[in-house]
Amino acid sequence: MVMLPKPLRTPLLHTLGCELPIMLAGMGGVSRHQLAAAVNQAGGFGVLGMVREPVERIRQEVEALRAINDGPFAVNLIPAATERRLLMDQVATCLALQVDAFVFFWDVDTGLVQYLKQEGKQVIYQVGNQRDADLAQSAGADVLIVQGHEAGGHVRGTTATLSLLPQVVANSDVPVVASGGIASGGAMLATFSMGAQGVSLGSAFLATHEANAHSHHKQRIVDARADDTVYTTRFSRNWHEPAPVRVLSNAVTRGDYDEADPDTCIGEQDGQPIYLFSTDSPLTGAQGKLDDMALFCGQSCSQINAITSVQQRIDTLLDEVHIRIAALYRDSR
Repeated sequence: MVMLPKPLRTPLLHTLGCELPIMLAGMGGVSRHQLAAAVNQAGGFGVLGMVREPVERIRQEVEALRAINDGPFAVNLIPAATERRLLMDQVATCLALQVDAFVFFWDVDTGLVQYLKQEGKQVIYQVGNQRDADLAQSAGADVLIVQGHEAGGHVRGTTATLSLLPQVVANSDVPVVASGGIASGGAMLATFSMGAQGVSLGSAFLATHEANAHSHHKQRIVDARADDTVYTTRFSRNWHEPAPVRVLSNAVTRGDYDEADPDTCIGEQDGQPIYLFSTDSPLTGAQGKLDDMALFCGQSCSQINAITSVQQRIDTLLDEVHIRIAALYRDSR
């Protein structure tokens, strides 16, 4: 059993069935079974990022995860960004595989939440504003993830984590998890002091050996500062709407490409072409103009100084939490 300081021993641990109140963000393409298993094995809660993936890949990833790890996990899907027939096939596949938990994001799909609750499944909903938090909770969500404006990838809301978090906590009857701007023990402890029962980490886990991200993407995160990230709608080719994302600055965000020519192929991965302005980030094995792809990254990059293993990342987070707590106790005497 992992020894946790008292502020981190929250009811979320019982809800999710894990030892640490640390969740893996369901990053599409990046959060595959190797990363989810590593987070599980370190005591956290693994999440497979399966947005828009074919059902065969979901089956392969779930089976591969279970083959090397028996910890609790969820599958992350995004209903609004997925063609409805594919979405229902994804859900049916997960149910056939006896997946126990789901993480959803973007528009709240009330009917889907209610259906999965009737099936006895756990539903975790990531939200970016109070309205979505209220809708998800009313639909029956078991856990809310509050995503702040600092987060990398697709960003739902416009409010900073430490501003939105206490508001949602005050209006929630279920555990609330914080996401956005968190990659250090100090940032993690700050969210717990405001009522979070856990954290969901994206950039911190993307910059690990086990992440299915290209090494170029990982190194760019390590080299970046918070003000190197850009909030933009330029990466929206295969999304259902021109939604904002937070990425690292590159030729696309600088406007070096003509938006009138979106069918330019700039690379390939997983046997598929990557087009200009696509939301596809460069994964392991990707080839082409890697730096011109969507290099998702949150403002927490300023807290990330090296590519490490997942275990090392979590150990460092917990060490920093202990140091901060000890300093606060010492200063209060």
